[in-house]
Amino acid sequence: MPIYMDRHIVPGIEAKHAAQAHREDLLIQDEYGCRCMTYWVDEDRGSAFCLIDAPNEEAVKKMHDRAHGLVPYEIVEVNSNVVEAFLGRITDPEGYYDSDNPDLKIFNDPAFRIILVARAKDSTLLKNVMGEKKAKKLLTLYHEIIRDQVNENQGREVELKGERFIASFVSVAQAVACAAGVQKALHVAGELIDLRMALNAGMPVTKDKSIFGDVIRMAEYLCRTGMPNQTVLASIIKELYKDDGQHNISEKAAFAAISPANENVLQLLFDVLRDNHANPQFSIQDFCKKTGMSKSKLYRQSKAILGLSPNELLREYRLKKSLELLKTERNIAQTTFDCGFGSPSYFTKCFQERFGMSPLAYQKAV
Repeated sequence: MPIYMDRHIVPGIEAKHAAQAHREDLLIQDEYGCRCMTYWVDEDRGSAFCLIDAPNEEAVKKMHDRAHGLVPYEIVEVNSNVVEAFLGRITDPEGYYDSDNPDLKIFNDPAFRIILVARAKDSTLLKNVMGEKKAKKLLTLYHEIIRDQVNENQGREVELKGERFIASFVSVAQAVACAAGVQKALHVAGELIDLRMALNAGMPVTKDKSIFGDVIRMAEYLCRTGMPNQTVLASIIKELYKDDGQHNISEKAAFAAISPANENVLQLLFDVLRDNHANPQFSIQDFCKKTGMSKSKLYRQSKAILGLSPNELLREYRLKKSLELLKTERNIAQTTFDCGFGSPSYFTKCFQERFGMSPLAYQKAV
């Protein structure tokens, strides 16, 4: 059966309340074909999360409704291995039994996490510039260093797929220390592989249909705003770091913090591009309309946050998307139109100018 994680928004919730609700679920789970695996509760943020093996979402809702009336705000289907990678467990932690109620297991374990996303230059493009031997050596060094730093700072490795690395931390101080350690250890190599890192934080279940999907997506957006071997911090990270009693992170030269206002604009720009880049008729006028900005304001915001004009940003987004598609079985023509370019010849020209090799040569090298 599929496994689901749901989110309950309950202002004022306490660990004891979550434990009681979980116990009520366990009493009737068999009637709905469910298996309640564990839960997380975040008293400070008024949220609780349940992990349930169930036949479908409807069974989860009906079970919760009958057990205690707390119907989930959001439900996402998850992979148990991914949940464990992010959160550290998929069963109840040991101990924590209430002495007054032996059948009640009370623990306050928030699911809120600090997420590090690191992305190096595309390996095929790196090999084209540096040669296979040097590129492989640099990427291996990157993998070794970032894994060592994640372990040293008590993080959890979630994903290492090609050039992208994702890690999860409970402590913002440890996440920042990890990023700083990677930058220091890589030094010049970080610039050579065009390493970009970002830190964001949030809940595992939101409107996005993948675990920590919104948090990771914003971190990916933030990676595009920084310089090589620099870490960009979401606005929430800067606040958490300050609340954790640390020094002002803006003093660290290897870090760049983004303001909440610019973060909102960044998300708006990339969300619009994500939804419209494949349309070859999508113009700057359309871009303005979708973002609710005038042409001059869109230009100013795009240049200030990303260093690119709206036209350059649109072309760059399409070209980066083409790298992903060329790694699949799509041919050049399919990739051209799936990325919103008007013709294969124009796509090839833009690709060659940007990446120093043709799309066909790239695809063969992959």
